[in-house]
Amino acid sequence: MSRLLIALCATAIASACTPQGLADDVTRRAAVSVVQPVAAQDMAAPLAVKATDCVTRHASPAELQALARDVGTVAGTLTEANIRAIAIRPATQNCLAANGIVWSGP
Repeated sequence: MSRLLIALCATAIASACTPQGLADDVTRRAAVSVVQPVAAQDMAAPLAVKATDCVTRHASPAELQALARDVGTVAGTLTEANIRAIAIRPATQNCLAANGIVWSGP
């Protein structure tokens, strides 16, 4: 049993180290760095972290890439509209509610 568990853990770790997995992680982190300051405009920092997680978790890969393109700049109107579109989705709203957050985006 323990060998099976070790093998499963090793497989999970190895799959996270693929080039695509690393690229996805970089994209997600860049998107987080764009969404979090926007969320922080409307709520305290700890809640903004949770809201950012909900938004980025429920964004499509294309949406994450679009958000990540704004890394290092202040979010503009289009970026805020993209964040709002993700934030108002039922799945995102459920995630926000589960974290005690009422927010429909910027």
